[in-house]
Amino acid sequence: MSTAILCAILIVIAIIGIKSYAKKLTSGCCGVSSQPSVKKIKVRDKDTSHYPYSRILRVDGMSCGNCASHVENALNSLEGVWAQVDLEKGEALVRMKQEHGNSELKQAVKDAGYVVYHIEESSEFSYR
Repeated sequence: MSTAILCAILIVIAIIGIKSYAKKLTSGCCGVSSQPSVKKIKVRDKDTSHYPYSRILRVDGMSCGNCASHVENALNSLEGVWAQVDLEKGEALVRMKQEHGNSELKQAVKDAGYVVYHIEESSEFSYR
């Protein structure tokens, strides 16, 4: 009797897992087909000479364009920041008018649901 109950529980768990995986395959990691694309936060000032500080953040967990938009929006919502995400490289170029601490940048990305695993100084002025 206990073996039958245990088998039934395992079957239910397997069915739930298969349904969840199938849903992810059809809708993408961020619900691409079930939700509209993420609207990007527009940066008004795109003159790179106004951004004397820059860093490259290596971000883990991005797997689609919506993920990249979430990270970019989280960083662009900070005062005086212009971020551009390269999904293929898994990194974000963050330009800043005033210095923001690494912990503040990491926290913004973390609040969006992703993880920064490396930060380096950058002198790069064109990214895309």
